[in-house]
Amino acid sequence: MRVLSEEETQQFFEKLAKFLGSNIKFLVDREDGEYVFRLHSSRVYYINSEVLKMASHVGKDELMSAGTIFGKFTKSGKFKLNITCLDYLAKYCKYKVWVKPNGEQTYLYGNHVLKGHLARITENTPSNTGVVVFSITDIPLGFGMCMKTTQQCRDLDPTQVVVINQADVGEYLRSEDDI
Repeated sequence: MRVLSEEETQQFFEKLAKFLGSNIKFLVDREDGEYVFRLHSSRVYYINSEVLKMASHVGKDELMSAGTIFGKFTKSGKFKLNITCLDYLAKYCKYKVWVKPNGEQTYLYGNHVLKGHLARITENTPSNTGVVVFSITDIPLGFGMCMKTTQQCRDLDPTQVVVINQADVGEYLRSEDDI
């Protein structure tokens, strides 16, 4: 595991800032220990520094994973968030979207959130920003990009897309066939 380069760090934090905004500081400055971001096999891990010390005794080829995967760098050099970081995104996100029970299943099948499935949205949500999608009972379902502002959502047709699905917890079930 190695420290992210300057360019990698910039891309990573720009992507996180779309979802967390200034709340990124809560990931970096924690009271329950020192946590760091490290790169291993093009994946970015969020790991406790104590666990990192123990993982350093394992060879590079033998180490499979340590910590929470936040995402990975693609072959083209772009950073893509992974569904495994959903717990952190849900805890510190700036903007949230809640879907109705009839929209949960379609969202978990990999579809986008339509206006007809929208139950609530955080006030003053700008367009083209990252949001975390919750069920009515506040269970995080996934995350995506909100394509409309809160004001625009009030006047939309029920079939219009509000949130583009980037990742959802249904991925585990859909990708099970690929294994």
